[in-house]
Amino acid sequence: MIAENFKTISENIRLACERSKRQTEEVCLVAVSKTKSKEKIMEAYLTGQRDFGENKVKELLSKKEELPRDIRWHMIGHLQSNKVRSLMGKTVLIHSIDSIRLSDCIDVESRKAGIVTEGLLEFNIAREESKYGFLEEELEEVLERCSRYRFLKIRGLMTVAPIVSSPEENRNVFRKLRKLAVDIREKSIDNVSMDFLSMGMTDDYTVAIEEGSNFVRVGTGLFGARNA
Repeated sequence: MIAENFKTISENIRLACERSKRQTEEVCLVAVSKTKSKEKIMEAYLTGQRDFGENKVKELLSKKEELPRDIRWHMIGHLQSNKVRSLMGKTVLIHSIDSIRLSDCIDVESRKAGIVTEGLLEFNIAREESKYGFLEEELEEVLERCSRYRFLKIRGLMTVAPIVSSPEENRNVFRKLRKLAVDIREKSIDNVSMDFLSMGMTDDYTVAIEEGSNFVRVGTGLFGARNA
């Protein structure tokens, strides 16, 4: 099932890129492997998938220890400051930097570890009370703070769009995040680049790609229904 799902997703990505006149190499599928067994992850791995996303630090660290070393791990869930130290050097990208307290912590712990950590600023574009992320009116404060960091490099933006009945309902959310990235890029802020947009999940990733997404986070569409 996973192999067939992977083929379907890959074809959908290709078609979405074709519609938006983009190269498929611009889009990375992050397989959301939270709660999934190592056996299921290996099924996806054997299709050629190498980028996997986890929501919890403990689960990511456990899987990283036991699964192939060439897997690229992404932290995509809410990250608590007291878990940052153990995550240092274990991810290719932290997608979910959702507060100044957290970004400060990542910069400090990266300095202590002697590494540079790359991450994305998470924005709550839809302004949902149940979601984490910066609001657009916090932008100037966030950028000013990020410009000071030496060990946390901001590479772009991320958002979690609402659950909707039709993917088209989230198109405006994705457009707003892309516009925000364009506005930030024009400011030429030190230590802040807008190389990546992480947006789109199982139900709306093709629309997100059409609106400029570089990372689509797909779990159910690849692995099937989430485990309890």
